[in-house]
Amino acid sequence: MKNIVFYLGIALLFTHELDAMTSHEWRVLPLLNSFSDTTGRNAFLIAHVPIFAVAIAFIASVNRRTRTIARHIACGFFIAHAALHYMFSGHTAYEFSTVVSSGLIYGAALSGIAYFVILLFERKPNAA
Repeated sequence: MKNIVFYLGIALLFTHELDAMTSHEWRVLPLLNSFSDTTGRNAFLIAHVPIFAVAIAFIASVNRRTRTIARHIACGFFIAHAALHYMFSGHTAYEFSTVVSSGLIYGAALSGIAYFVILLFERKPNAA
Protein backbone atom coordinates (compact mmCIF):
# COMPACT_ATOMS: atom_id res chain seq x y z
CA MET A 1 0.00 0.00 0.00
CA LYS A 2 2.88 2.35 0.83
CA ASN A 3 4.25 2.01 -2.70
CA ILE A 4 0.87 2.74 -4.27
CA VAL A 5 0.50 5.89 -2.18
CA PHE A 6 4.05 6.94 -3.08
CA TYR A 7 3.47 6.44 -6.83
CA LEU A 8 0.22 8.36 -6.59
CA GLY A 9 2.09 11.25 -4.94
CA ILE A 10 4.76 11.24 -7.65
CA ALA A 11 2.09 11.17 -10.37
CA LEU A 12 0.27 14.09 -8.75
CA LEU A 13 3.48 16.09 -8.41
CA PHE A 14 4.62 15.44 -11.98
CA THR A 15 1.17 16.30 -13.31
CA HIS A 16 1.22 19.46 -11.21
CA GLU A 17 4.45 20.42 -12.98
CA LEU A 18 2.57 20.23 -16.30
CA ASP A 19 -0.06 22.50 -14.77
CA ALA A 20 2.72 24.78 -13.50
CA MET A 21 3.61 25.60 -17.10
CA THR A 22 0.08 26.74 -17.92
CA SER A 23 -0.12 28.59 -14.60
CA HIS A 24 3.16 30.47 -15.16
CA GLU A 25 4.70 29.30 -11.88
CA TRP A 26 8.05 30.98 -12.67
CA ARG A 27 6.32 34.36 -12.22
CA VAL A 28 5.90 33.58 -8.52
CA LEU A 29 9.30 32.05 -7.75
CA PRO A 30 12.06 34.24 -6.33
CA LEU A 31 14.87 34.82 -8.85
CA LEU A 32 12.89 33.48 -11.81
CA ASN A 33 10.30 36.22 -11.42
CA SER A 34 13.03 38.82 -12.00
CA PHE A 35 13.69 37.55 -15.55
CA SER A 36 11.67 38.31 -18.65
CA ASP A 37 8.71 36.00 -19.05
CA THR A 38 10.41 33.98 -21.80
CA THR A 39 13.70 33.62 -19.91
CA GLY A 40 11.90 32.71 -16.66
CA ARG A 41 9.76 30.15 -18.48
CA ASN A 42 12.73 28.56 -20.21
CA ALA A 43 14.82 28.47 -17.03
CA PHE A 44 11.90 26.91 -15.11
CA LEU A 45 11.37 24.33 -17.83
CA ILE A 46 15.03 23.41 -18.36
CA ALA A 47 15.72 23.23 -14.60
CA HIS A 48 13.19 20.42 -14.34
CA VAL A 49 15.22 18.11 -16.60
CA PRO A 50 18.10 17.53 -14.13
CA ILE A 51 15.75 17.77 -11.14
CA PHE A 52 13.53 15.00 -12.53
CA ALA A 53 16.51 12.92 -13.72
CA VAL A 54 18.13 12.96 -10.28
CA ALA A 55 14.84 12.41 -8.44
CA ILE A 56 13.86 9.47 -10.63
CA ALA A 57 17.33 7.95 -10.37
CA PHE A 58 17.21 8.00 -6.58
CA ILE A 59 13.58 6.93 -6.05
CA ALA A 60 14.08 4.05 -8.50
CA SER A 61 17.57 3.10 -7.32
CA VAL A 62 18.43 -0.60 -7.24
CA ASN A 63 20.03 0.08 -3.87
CA ARG A 64 17.21 -0.45 -1.37
CA ARG A 65 18.59 1.96 1.24
CA THR A 66 19.08 4.74 -1.32
CA ARG A 67 15.60 4.15 -2.75
CA THR A 68 13.99 4.17 0.70
CA ILE A 69 15.72 7.37 1.83
CA ALA A 70 14.90 9.06 -1.49
CA ARG A 71 11.24 8.12 -1.18
CA HIS A 72 11.09 9.48 2.36
CA ILE A 73 12.64 12.74 1.14
CA ALA A 74 10.23 12.88 -1.81
CA CYS A 75 7.22 12.40 0.47
CA GLY A 76 8.52 15.13 2.75
CA PHE A 77 8.88 17.33 -0.32
CA PHE A 78 5.26 16.65 -1.32
CA ILE A 79 4.22 18.14 2.02
CA ALA A 80 6.71 21.04 1.98
CA HIS A 81 5.78 21.83 -1.63
CA ALA A 82 2.11 22.20 -0.66
CA ALA A 83 3.10 24.46 2.25
CA LEU A 84 5.08 26.65 -0.16
CA HIS A 85 2.10 26.87 -2.49
CA TYR A 86 -0.08 27.88 0.43
CA MET A 87 2.45 30.58 1.39
CA PHE A 88 2.69 31.89 -2.19
CA SER A 89 -1.06 31.75 -2.83
CA GLY A 90 -1.43 35.43 -1.96
CA HIS A 91 1.14 36.49 -4.56
CA THR A 92 -0.40 38.64 -7.30
CA ALA A 93 1.00 36.37 -10.04
CA TYR A 94 -0.24 33.13 -8.42
CA GLU A 95 -2.55 31.36 -10.91
CA PHE A 96 -3.21 27.97 -9.27
CA SER A 97 -6.83 28.77 -8.47
CA THR A 98 -8.72 25.82 -9.97
CA VAL A 99 -9.95 22.75 -8.15
CA VAL A 100 -7.74 20.62 -10.41
CA SER A 101 -4.61 22.67 -9.57
CA SER A 102 -5.33 22.50 -5.85
CA GLY A 103 -6.14 18.80 -6.09
CA LEU A 104 -2.77 18.07 -7.68
CA ILE A 105 -0.81 20.15 -5.15
CA TYR A 106 -2.62 19.14 -1.99
CA GLY A 107 -3.31 15.61 -3.21
CA ALA A 108 0.45 15.05 -3.45
CA ALA A 109 0.79 16.39 0.10
CA LEU A 110 -1.92 14.01 1.34
CA SER A 111 -0.08 11.18 -0.39
CA GLY A 112 3.07 12.17 1.47
CA ILE A 113 1.23 12.23 4.77
CA ALA A 114 -0.45 8.89 4.04
CA TYR A 115 2.95 7.39 3.16
CA PHE A 116 4.37 8.40 6.54
CA VAL A 117 1.28 7.16 8.38
CA ILE A 118 1.57 3.78 6.65
CA LEU A 119 5.28 3.74 7.48
CA LEU A 120 4.47 4.31 11.16
CA PHE A 121 2.04 1.38 11.18
CA GLU A 122 4.57 -0.84 9.42
CA ARG A 123 7.17 -0.13 12.08
CA LYS A 124 4.89 -0.82 15.05
CA PRO A 125 5.56 -4.26 16.51
CA ASN A 126 2.59 -6.59 16.24
CA ALA A 127 0.75 -7.02 19.49
CA ALA A 128 0.76 -10.64 20.62
